[in-house]
Amino acid sequence: MASRCGQQWRDALANHVVFVRLREQAGSRRPGRALIRNLMLTLGDDLCVWDGERAGLHCVSLKGLTGDEPELSSYQTLLCINAPLFEIQQVLLSPLQHHVALVGTKGLMVLEVPKRWGKNSEFQGGEKTVNCRTIPIAERLFTSSTSLTLKHAAWYPSESPEPHLVLLTSDNSMRIYSLKDPLTPVKVIALSEPEEENTVLPKARSYTASLGETAVAFDFGPLVAVPKNLGGQRGKEVMAYPAYILYENGETFLVYINLLQSMGNIGKLLGPLPMHPAAEDNYGYDACAVLCLPCVPNILVIATEAGMLYHCVVLEAEEEEEQTSEKSWDQRSDSIPSLYVLECVELELALKVVSVETEDTLESDFSCPIRLHKDPVCSARYHCTHEAGVHSVGLTWTNKLQKFLASDEEDKDSLQELSAEQKCLVEHILCTKPLPCSQPSPVQGFWIVSDVSLGTTLICITNTFECITRPLLTTIRPASPPLLCSQMDSGIKESPLRILAESQESFEKHIRGVLSRSTANPALLRASDKDTSPPPEECLQLLSRATQVFREEYILKQDLAREEIQRRVKFLTGQKTKQLEDLSNCREERKSLRETAERLADKYEDAKEKQEDIMYRMKKVLRSFHSQLPVLSDSERDMKKELQMVNDQLEHLGTAIKQVKMKMEYQQKQMKNGKSPRKTSIALSSFQRKCIQTFLKEEGEHIQAMVKQINDIRTHVTF
Repeated sequence: MASRCGQQWRDALANHVVFVRLREQAGSRRPGRALIRNLMLTLGDDLCVWDGERAGLHCVSLKGLTGDEPELSSYQTLLCINAPLFEIQQVLLSPLQHHVALVGTKGLMVLEVPKRWGKNSEFQGGEKTVNCRTIPIAERLFTSSTSLTLKHAAWYPSESPEPHLVLLTSDNSMRIYSLKDPLTPVKVIALSEPEEENTVLPKARSYTASLGETAVAFDFGPLVAVPKNLGGQRGKEVMAYPAYILYENGETFLVYINLLQSMGNIGKLLGPLPMHPAAEDNYGYDACAVLCLPCVPNILVIATEAGMLYHCVVLEAEEEEEQTSEKSWDQRSDSIPSLYVLECVELELALKVVSVETEDTLESDFSCPIRLHKDPVCSARYHCTHEAGVHSVGLTWTNKLQKFLASDEEDKDSLQELSAEQKCLVEHILCTKPLPCSQPSPVQGFWIVSDVSLGTTLICITNTFECITRPLLTTIRPASPPLLCSQMDSGIKESPLRILAESQESFEKHIRGVLSRSTANPALLRASDKDTSPPPEECLQLLSRATQVFREEYILKQDLAREEIQRRVKFLTGQKTKQLEDLSNCREERKSLRETAERLADKYEDAKEKQEDIMYRMKKVLRSFHSQLPVLSDSERDMKKELQMVNDQLEHLGTAIKQVKMKMEYQQKQMKNGKSPRKTSIALSSFQRKCIQTFLKEEGEHIQAMVKQINDIRTHVTF
């Protein structure tokens, strides 16, 4: 049901009136090379696309497209009251989803998201056009300096009620602004002039930083505890967000940022971070993007314009290194983390076509900036957008890495061996430059819809504002939580069914490994200019390349997988036959055991009855034996003494009872005659009469208790 619902809204979204109008606007523009942008995001269930001509966000309800009759003409527009004067290159959603940052190279503006109410929880109750308040950030800074440009911007990751924006400008500075005071930065971090006090140099000082290399991108990692020798406070743990800053020469610096504290080295530049193993070219000089995956430990992805991706594991400095750093002029430089490059991946930006004449692969020298995007569903997966399409990269060795770091092994140089067994999975999802003669068609929007009811879907907007949706069906999935059965005692033997289940899982992994592809045929887009058609030679090369990929990466591997499955089926068929025979034998044995159990149950009942009869006879014999003994036992002697005492007490009580009866008869006679035994002229008061009555009542109760006791003694003596 969910897959059918997802297919409905994916088919209807491309034909929505918003994208139809945006395609018309794109067709009326002047032809020219466009830049890669990201003009799309989601607010709840609404997909929002930036419209530069109207200076607003068009919001389309995705759940409104899931019915039998999708609403292809219904949408809302969030207009800016103060429209930005610069071209928007990126839209960023704040952590609390209350603000949207409109980012351009010459400025930045924040749009406040309006409130929702009504039946369908729409903006402002469902108004078609909603005016939204906008806040210009660092407006004075960009207007006063015409040469200053904004290279990168991001929201401060803290989910506090007061959001902050972090700006990286071309003057090699990071500025943090609050929405309460958008003109004055809260904190300024200088990324140049390493001779200043706010920079900590390593032992091997980089000369490229001294020659004026500038930062190009940064990304925040999850909240961590700052090392004690860097936090500035002894005995107290200081929490901060690590910001990894990438320079154009490939070096990575680190800044711990905490807006509430600034002691020690918090807010100061640390680095460059050492990279292992070291390379002569420092892994390239055209770095353009960095991404920190929220794994444990953190994994940094560094991208270059040539299409190279470096997967680096961030590991803290060892204690031995910190203790042997006395020769360094600053011991704090040895406590910064290190980057261990586990894997190097080369993206196929432009398709490598095959020459028809020589049957050789034609290499392309195409290069372009790359943008990296996190995946909200799986932390071990990320996506790359560039002028030639979209790639998806999944890291398959993260679980092995966590197990390796949790072990007691100390040789961290063997980290590179972890990724050698199983490489990362690279999927070429969309190609906008299929031929060498094709013009670059940069992606204008990219987003991942993670709603469960809608299905995990990748949405991409091309240069002509054509909406392309693809379900994410990759084999990379987030790690499942451990089961309760996995925490059992290691001494308990595993059952055969569990062993069989584990073997089936390993076979599934084996089939996935057989079907894994190193190259794929992405979705190809036709050229935007219909008048120009590619040469037939290049079309034939592209067809040959696609045929070769289908033959080698699809058909051949499917044949191998089919052979493995057939071999497995034969093996399982033999096992099934043997298990059926064992099952029939077990059934016969169970039948015989059941009959034996019934016979044993009957014998047990007979033995139980005989045992009860013997016990009764033994008790009877013991009773008669004790009754015929000529000597009294101690208990019998005690009982005899007690009976004699009771007899004496009975005589005494009998005499007392006779006296009481005589008094009672005398009183009854006097009452009948109406004469009192004594005539006295003394008059009793009411209090005295009451006291006498109370005394007589108590004596009567005492007599009654004595009579009852006598009767009990008589009964006991009689028995």
